[in-house]
Amino acid sequence: MFQISISPEEISALELASFPGEIVIVDEAEGPVMEKAVRYLKGQRLLGFDTETRPTFSPEQRSTGTALLQLSSGTKAFLFRLKKCGLPRPLASVLANPNILKIGAATLDDVRGLQKITKFAPKGFVDLQNIVWEYGIRDKSVKKMAAIILGVKISKAQQLSNWEAERLSDGQQRYAATDAWVCREMYLRLEQAEKNPLTYEQLHPERFQSNG
Repeated sequence: MFQISISPEEISALELASFPGEIVIVDEAEGPVMEKAVRYLKGQRLLGFDTETRPTFSPEQRSTGTALLQLSSGTKAFLFRLKKCGLPRPLASVLANPNILKIGAATLDDVRGLQKITKFAPKGFVDLQNIVWEYGIRDKSVKKMAAIILGVKISKAQQLSNWEAERLSDGQQRYAATDAWVCREMYLRLEQAEKNPLTYEQLHPERFQSNG
């Protein structure tokens, strides 16, 4: 049974986790790197999924759209630099394949960003935020879900970095790979767990708090 919620203090005491496998940067639409990446991904049953966008820090700054697509197995993470390689049809076909589950958080927003690059019909996506309540978990951020489900802490230090930089730093690569991979790991753990759905009162405690 999982705890409903977790505090920042509890998270800070946990062991830091990061993606342990190989990270592959893909920045060309055609060629052997893209071909090998798509071939590998099509052979997977389950992938961790995430995207990154260059942050904006003022109302005057306009978003430039999705900069990075991350797809990860348990041992290999692919980082697609969309500003350089776009979203080629063979890669989009992975996102449209119902037989390849793509596990993420807030996936609807991520998918919409990708559809602005290349139109595709998304299939096989699982949003952890939509299912964790069935296992007795109310917290929905990736950081908190990872702490509750896996008992680990993940770093968010690179979240607001420049995802359109000419070269992604080692820290950015590790962060991006970890965010996708940890979603996959959480789903695998939930698959093994018994469901313990939250009650309406547990889901919405603010509505049941005493005024006095």
